Amino acid sequence: MTGTRKELTRTDLTPLSRAALGRAPTAVTRIRGGSKKGVYRLVFEDGTTAVAYVWSPDEDLWDAGPGDPRDPFSHASGLALFTAAADRLAAAGVRTPRLLHADPTHTHLPADAALVEDLPGGTLEDLLAAAPQALERMAALLATLHSCTGPSFGKVAVVDNSGSSYGSSCEELVVARALSDLAELPARDPRAAEAHPRLADAIRALAARVRPRDEPPVLIHGELGGDHVRVTADGDLALIDIEGLMYFDVEWEHVFLRLRFGRNYDALRTEHLDDDRLRLYRLAMHLSLVAGPLRLLEVGDFPDPEFMRGIAEHNLGEALTLLKNAS
Repeated sequence: MTGTRKELTRTDLTPLSRAALGRAPTAVTRIRGGSKKGVYRLVFEDGTTAVAYVWSPDEDLWDAGPGDPRDPFSHASGLALFTAAADRLAAAGVRTPRLLHADPTHTHLPADAALVEDLPGGTLEDLLAAAPQALERMAALLATLHSCTGPSFGKVAVVDNSGSSYGSSCEELVVARALSDLAELPARDPRAAEAHPRLADAIRALAARVRPRDEPPVLIHGELGGDHVRVTADGDLALIDIEGLMYFDVEWEHVFLRLRFGRNYDALRTEHLDDDRLRLYRLAMHLSLVAGPLRLLEVGDFPDPEFMRGIAEHNLGEALTLLKNAS
């Protein structure tokens, strides 16, 4: 994708709104975020609001095209992934914005689109500074989410439809992805080029310590930071950006939680995590958070490139620190 994202207007979104609610919005504003889809708040004459999701190539900053859902780490974008995840979370008792209307046939827009309830109470990230007790609610949400298991690993849309994913285990997939991410980095950063052989050796050495697991994979969000949890009017927590929902090792979720919640992570920590998986997944996650942002900056039109460069720089430093501490 090149150029600046074309922002949809009230006129563009009125047909979707009429189909869902029987009325047109009086105002439409883009909600910040949403690098894989357009997210718009619709305001109506009586002051009520709703949110539109639009999975259009023009809205996708990654310029990745459709992903293969049999790859758990493939590009998680699209209405089918969203509705499958929403149905699974509802069955699990985990709150998400209520789906008001789905348009998979591109009747109202030239793309997959949906209208969902608006949860204007802010995000958990916003709430933590004033109400740290919200972490207790987050811990309870995680306990509910991670108590749900699947018959095999993979995206919910695949597994819940009796499909199978690529790979033989979660750790095998993580290793393959880490090595793939690492292979991209030497051309983009001389420090990564210099450390490449040692990082590759470290990935393989950490992988060799991981023992096979008998327990079934659990339901995880995959990118669960405080910005992906919204607060409802009654103080409940609701997950958003759920298209990547999958059955996987719980350690993958906890590595991300630790990165995003920082000093607040202790309130979310749980027992019975596999330390060897945590070590492998932590290095793999850091490499992913270097390769991904640098890839986005090359192919996309991210509105805050310095922010993305900062993520890549921080995570490269963390990966190199892990390498140094392991030597």
